[in-house]
Amino acid sequence: MVTAVAPPRFAGLDVHKREITYCIIDAGGSVVERGKFALNRQNLQNFIGQHLLRHDRVALESTTNCWAVADVLRPCVARVLVSNPMATKAIAQSKIKTDKVDALVLAQLLRCDFLPEVWQPDAATRQRRQLSGRRASLVGQRTRMRNRIHSVLAMRLIEPPAKTSLFGKAGRAWLDALTEDEIDADGHDMIDADLRLLDALQLEIDRFDSRLAQLGYEDRRVKLLMTMPGVSVVVAQALTAAFGDIDRFATADKAAAYLGLVPSTKQSAKTCHHGPITKRGNSTARWMLVQAAQHMFRQSGPLGHFFRRLKSRKNHNIAVVATARKMAMIAWTMLRRNEPYRYSPPKSTATKLAGLRIAATGQKRTGGTAKGQKATAKLPGGSRTIKSLDTVYAEESLPPRHPLSAGESKHLEQSDTTAFVRSLHQDRVIPRRKTPNPETQKPNENKQIKPPNKNP
Repeated sequence: MVTAVAPPRFAGLDVHKREITYCIIDAGGSVVERGKFALNRQNLQNFIGQHLLRHDRVALESTTNCWAVADVLRPCVARVLVSNPMATKAIAQSKIKTDKVDALVLAQLLRCDFLPEVWQPDAATRQRRQLSGRRASLVGQRTRMRNRIHSVLAMRLIEPPAKTSLFGKAGRAWLDALTEDEIDADGHDMIDADLRLLDALQLEIDRFDSRLAQLGYEDRRVKLLMTMPGVSVVVAQALTAAFGDIDRFATADKAAAYLGLVPSTKQSAKTCHHGPITKRGNSTARWMLVQAAQHMFRQSGPLGHFFRRLKSRKNHNIAVVATARKMAMIAWTMLRRNEPYRYSPPKSTATKLAGLRIAATGQKRTGGTAKGQKATAKLPGGSRTIKSLDTVYAEESLPPRHPLSAGESKHLEQSDTTAFVRSLHQDRVIPRRKTPNPETQKPNENKQIKPPNKNP
C-alpha cells in the first residue's frame, strides 16, 4: 500500500515588531489562507498549531526579531527560509505595497524557488553579534558625549590644553579646575552632566568588554585573529560574529565582499566603472576593521608596507579602506588554515594575548629568575628579553606558523621586510634603560659629596 504524500504548501510571513501578516498558498499558487495576528510567543504557537502543517515551507524577511520567530517555526514545518530584504525588493517591485502584498510575494517567490536566502547563524554567533553591536552602539554614544563637551568649550572660545587628552586624567583635572571667570555656570553644568553620563557609559562598556573577553578566550578563532596587528578582542569578536562558519566563503575575496569592503562595479559592453565600496553586510565588523587599519602605517611588516605604498599613490582614506579589505582577506586565510598571523610584533602580540587571558581568567604567568637564585643582568643597567613569535604562540597554546611559500618569500624581498621577518624567529635582549654616559652626563650641583673614608 502506497501512502499518499500531501503536496507542499508555501507560507509568506511579513514580520513586524508587534504583528505578523501571513499568506499561505498551495502548489498551484492559489491563496489558501491569509490574515494577521499580534506577535508574541503564545500567539505564534497558536498560529502554528491552527494554520501550518508539518510539510509546509515558510519564508520571512530578515528583520530584528526574525531569528526568534524562525527558532519557534523551525521544529514545526519542513523548512524555514529567511530572505534578504534588499534583494527581495529588487526582484519584486510593486506599485502597491501593503503587508498583504508583501506576504503574498514572499509565498510566491518561495513556491518558485526564486527567493534570495541569507545564511542563518547559530545561537552562539547571534549572541556575539548582539554583544558586539551593543558595545559599538555604546562607543558611538560615548563619542557623541565627548563631542558635546568639545562643542560647549568651542562656543565659549575656550581652548583645551594641547597634546593632552581632554578625557584622560590630566584633561579631567583641567575641566574640573575651570573657574567662573573662564566659563559660565550653564556651561559648567552642561559639562558636568555629560561627564557623569560618560562615567556611566564607560562602566557599561567595561562590562561588555569583560563579557567579550570571556567568550573570546574560549574561542580559538578569536585568539587566532588577535595575532593580527591592530586587532583587539573586540575587533576579533566582531569579525568572528560576522563571518560565522568560515567554510561558507569559497575565497578570501568573497569574505571581503560579504563585509562590503570591495568596490562597486557598473559594467556594460566595453564600459566598466569601479566606484566606492558597496558597504553591504555587517556594518559593525566593517567599521572596526577600518578603525584597526588606521594605524597600519606604523607597522614594519608586510601590512605596513602595503599601507605606505598605497598611500604614496592614493589619498589616506583609500589606503585605509584597502588595508581593511586586505585584513579581511588575511583573516579568512588564518581561519581556514587554522594558523596565526606570521608577521606579528612579538611584544605587542604577547601583551594582547596575556591581557585576554587575565581579563577572562585572572591567571597571570610567573617568570623571571627562580626563587632563591640571584638575577644576573645580560646588559649593563639591566635588560629585558623579548621572546620570539613562535615562543609566544606556543605559550598561548596557538598552532605554529606554516612555512613560507616561494611566492611569499619573493614578496618579502620586494617589500624589503625580510630582515624584519627574520628578527621574529629569535629572542632579542634589549636594555631596560639607557646606560648613562659619563662624558655627556651633567653634574648634579645639589648632590652632596661625601668625604673620603679615612679608615678603609
